[in-house]
Amino acid sequence: MKKLSAILIISLFAFVSGTNIIRADTVSELLQGKAETQKQLDALLIQQQKLQAELDAIGKNKSTLQSSINVLNAAKAKLANDIKVTQSKITLANLNIQTLQNSVNEKQSQVLTHEKAISTAIQKLSGYDSNSLVMDILNDKDLNELWMDRVSLTDLQNKLIDEISLLQDAQKVLNQKKAEKEKTKEQLVGLKTELGGQKTAVEVAQADKNKLLAQTKGQEALYQKMLADNIAQEKKFEADLFSYESQLKITIDPSSVPSPTRGLFSWPLTNVFVTQQFGATVSAKRLYVSGSHGGIDFRASIGTPIFATFTGSVTDTEAYRVKAGCQYGKWVLIKHPNGLSTIYGHLSSVLVSPGQSIQTGQIIGYSGATGYSTGPHLHLGLYVTAGIRIVDAGTLSAKSNCSGIKTVAAPPQAYLDPLAYLPSLN
Repeated sequence: MKKLSAILIISLFAFVSGTNIIRADTVSELLQGKAETQKQLDALLIQQQKLQAELDAIGKNKSTLQSSINVLNAAKAKLANDIKVTQSKITLANLNIQTLQNSVNEKQSQVLTHEKAISTAIQKLSGYDSNSLVMDILNDKDLNELWMDRVSLTDLQNKLIDEISLLQDAQKVLNQKKAEKEKTKEQLVGLKTELGGQKTAVEVAQADKNKLLAQTKGQEALYQKMLADNIAQEKKFEADLFSYESQLKITIDPSSVPSPTRGLFSWPLTNVFVTQQFGATVSAKRLYVSGSHGGIDFRASIGTPIFATFTGSVTDTEAYRVKAGCQYGKWVLIKHPNGLSTIYGHLSSVLVSPGQSIQTGQIIGYSGATGYSTGPHLHLGLYVTAGIRIVDAGTLSAKSNCSGIKTVAAPPQAYLDPLAYLPSLN
């Protein structure tokens, strides 16, 4: 029995010496790497706030050729910093994944060692316990020794039960760490997607600057003429769209959509500043033939992350074909499960595709000044989904300069005020 007890004890606690322990220097390196990366990230975030403040200040200036170039240069500088921020986040996420992987490997090793020890112990105990007490007495075993053997056996069985409990706890922890690792991996994929969008936004800013300089030849007069031409083209487009939408005969059932409720949708931006509201505003009367603005506009410098205001799926996007003076430029249209749809216009880059499922707060693109825009901003529109029609701008008018550009049309009653469904403005 003494020999058996020794075997059991060795088997049962073999995990103490058999576990693969992470090398101390590896743990130290990971911790040091995470600390250094976090320090860099904190510094970049401070710089990010500074650059954003400078960009906002420049954007408030009167629209001139030089101010437009300054905006594009400032946007590029901020985006370059944004890219460094995202890259630091990616590095940090990779280090967290590596740390979790080491922890998972360690826990898996412990689980395997526990399983082997318990299996060996059960086999030994089963073989020993198969001898009946009567047979042990008939074999002339010393009763005192026999009693001690039985007590030792009971003690070992209790320890075995404890080890099984520890094994179950270890498996729970292992499953939790695996779930954490998968979540971190998802975060990493999202960050890489963001990085791609930011790089595209930089390219757009550079291309816009080159195009602006080429079109104006560096002359303010040519720049102002270009602005006037864009406004005239947009007014023609708005007239065509208004005429088309006025003729749409679509029945809208008011009971099929939710009543205006503050906070039903979330803000599409981290920093909220509304520059134009919905409906018959002064700016709308000046800019739009219908005299009404079909959504709300937010201040948003080039490359600002745009978030989905509610869960849903992407109905359609325009991510490539854009013309100056033609409505929303690059846009994303999301259909929500409550009978409403939102559109996000004038983007510099689009990160989602038609049919893709979207969660509230997910980044869907980056702001810009594509389409008809006198400066970088975000247009957010809200529709009754049943009233939406996606058409080629050429359908609106045979003489449309925007032919070949997809646009979203809806009867007047299908337009809703987004602010009625967003959180209250402070």
